[in-house]
Amino acid sequence: MKLSRAARVLIHSSCSRHITCRTFVTVVQNRSVAAEAAAAAHTCAGSRLYSTGPPGGGCCSALVYRNHGDPSKVLQLENVDLPSIGAKDVLVKMLAAPINPADINMIQGTYAILPDFPAVGGNEGVAEVVELGSQVESLKVGDWIIPKDAGQGTWRTAAVIAEEDVISLPNDIPLLCAATLGVNPCTAFRMLADFKDLKPGDTVIQNASNSGVGQAVIQIAAARGINTINVVRDRPEFTQLSDRLKAMGASHVIKEETLRRPEMKELFKTCPRPKLALNGVGGKSATELLRHLQVGGCMVTYGGMAKQPVTVPVGALIFKDVEVRGFWVTQWKKDHSNDDFRDMLDKLCSLVRQGKLTAPGCTEVSLQDYRTALDSAMQPFISSKQVLVM
Repeated sequence: MKLSRAARVLIHSSCSRHITCRTFVTVVQNRSVAAEAAAAAHTCAGSRLYSTGPPGGGCCSALVYRNHGDPSKVLQLENVDLPSIGAKDVLVKMLAAPINPADINMIQGTYAILPDFPAVGGNEGVAEVVELGSQVESLKVGDWIIPKDAGQGTWRTAAVIAEEDVISLPNDIPLLCAATLGVNPCTAFRMLADFKDLKPGDTVIQNASNSGVGQAVIQIAAARGINTINVVRDRPEFTQLSDRLKAMGASHVIKEETLRRPEMKELFKTCPRPKLALNGVGGKSATELLRHLQVGGCMVTYGGMAKQPVTVPVGALIFKDVEVRGFWVTQWKKDHSNDDFRDMLDKLCSLVRQGKLTAPGCTEVSLQDYRTALDSAMQPFISSKQVLVM
């Protein structure tokens, strides 16, 4: 029997454990598909493949963990029960969800917010609305949505989720742009907008320049006429990486060790010293960024990949009066209105449509091959973001 894709997502191996969730997990859009699946697969123990009663219900797939640890060991692809749709809920099918460093940290138990167990992995992704609760007003069937906050769990095939917990995106932008828009580009946008009054011709210096945030910084800054000095770790394919970042709009791409060398003086003959430094690494790398700021400059830390503290030179504080700040996009979303978030997304989508902002390099991996995606995401010098597709 040849099955449609929608039916295949409902077929699972035996399911000994189930959890009920109200966030993202795959949806059956019509009963003919459900019947097709039911004819080809056994019913999940203790649950139904498809509900013929109220909207919602059924058994779908999710990457679940019940304790913290190595993601490749604690995550399991399991069957998950969907609840019925409440009056202010929507039923969505997940389309694509990236694997970000914060997702890994959350599973490891080292992130600032940790969900209750059992939990579903993933904080970002794009889904399509397939059914509405009776009192939903801001969404319609067919809309693309992304989660507003972290911790909702996006590595799954569908979900019943509250209207207030999601925000819509236009579905005329590329799927991978939509799937990766809510975290890294938003972080880049806010850091470039909120800490220093940057004008065309000003300079920003950043480490982790090949990360999702780093690539977004390069593109958004270039669209604003802002120079970027982009620091990356040395690697065998440095020249290829440098060429790729410059094609995105990077003004300069340098190795970490160059920060400590005399050639930085030559570089600053071609552009002003930075007003703003963006630190996603920590440790010695952050200290070197601080050394190159202009008087009154600001360093914003948004990540700590090196897992080392930021050391601030006394001279930078006394003689340059630099600011040392931090930024977490999850907190920004909590502190700002839905209209503020919408305005930022509209501006980012406008850049996407103009061809000035693209998704980072991505590798699409099926949900069933999640172990391969996790292993790749945790490798050093990774140049491609792993995206789970449903």
